[in-house]
Amino acid sequence: MAKLLLTTPCNFGVEAIVNREIKNLGYEIAQTVDGRVDFYGDELAIARANIALRTAERVLLKVGEFTAVTFEQLFEQTKALTWGDFIPADAEFPVAKANSLKSTLFSIPDIQAIVKKAVVEKLKAKYKQEWFAETGARYPIHVFANKDIFSLYIDTSGNNLHKRGYRQKSNIAPIKETLAAAMVDLTPWHWDRVLVDPMCGSGTIVIEAALKGLEIAPGINRDFVAEAWGFISKGRWAAARGEFKSLEKWDREFFVQGCDIDDHALHNARQNAAAAGVEKYIHFRKREIRDLYSGEKYGFIITNPPYGERMEDKKSVELLYKEMGVAMARLDTWSFSIIASHPDFEKLFGRTADKRRKLYNGMIKTTLYQYLGPKPPKRLPEDVNK
Repeated sequence: MAKLLLTTPCNFGVEAIVNREIKNLGYEIAQTVDGRVDFYGDELAIARANIALRTAERVLLKVGEFTAVTFEQLFEQTKALTWGDFIPADAEFPVAKANSLKSTLFSIPDIQAIVKKAVVEKLKAKYKQEWFAETGARYPIHVFANKDIFSLYIDTSGNNLHKRGYRQKSNIAPIKETLAAAMVDLTPWHWDRVLVDPMCGSGTIVIEAALKGLEIAPGINRDFVAEAWGFISKGRWAAARGEFKSLEKWDREFFVQGCDIDDHALHNARQNAAAAGVEKYIHFRKREIRDLYSGEKYGFIITNPPYGERMEDKKSVELLYKEMGVAMARLDTWSFSIIASHPDFEKLFGRTADKRRKLYNGMIKTTLYQYLGPKPPKRLPEDVNK
């Protein structure tokens, strides 16, 4: 199998989590930089990474990297890359995405057109033909330019990896599945401990927690664009799915709860949990934040409350944060992870966080505030379902 350089873009702030996920899959990290992790793998790694990674946004196959400050340089150096090693003669190969940051060449349409033309010329020489019908499998090309350094990739994922397939209905401004998974992963929560999202919305955080608790690979039930590629056999995709299916722990019993004050949101959350196949592992109920209560001595709250980005919402959100502080103070042995964009969140909540982590929810700069409760006593082996 060929050694390939693969890139996993991710939300800013979760690079270390993606790095750890890739290492857990057994692959060598090439580098970790802001917003992405590069690693070495083979054709099977493309399948395994797409199916298993919880916090990465895509898996990209890196074709090459070079410096270019003129369109002629961009054309010639793109043409010099080994596109024919991956793209067959009948392939559809659009330049689907391009970004340029602090680069001399900044016109996205022009960058896309030049790269497309260069790839066509390279494939003409490879396949000895003058025209490509592009009726076969899709090989989306991505171009990223940063300070005149161009990185060119072929996207193996297709739809973004946060699109697990279960969120059929959502509310206003839902958190991305990958960020919700990162929030769960950033806590010491274990499946045999209680977890509550008191403002669950469409249920993303608790669904991601249930998937992790059951060790269900997030991409196990969706398709990827690279499944139609000739150089990755269907057998490798089947092997990867079989591997992760064998790791699922459907016999586990745990308590994950999602609460909200909106009946419509709870209806959507229940439907999404059913689509993810985890509905029997999550308890949904209608409850005000001021009524938050649990008979469990230890537990975790992980939540994404409203941000109040609009001026007309700011006062109501500030009141909500104060109510959260009062309600959660009653659970003085619990741990809380709360994501918010308000600069005075801690003051409104009434307590300084033990840890803070900068994260981006889409284009919104946020902070994950973590309040760490005392560690519960260790459970005896017979107390825990294996």
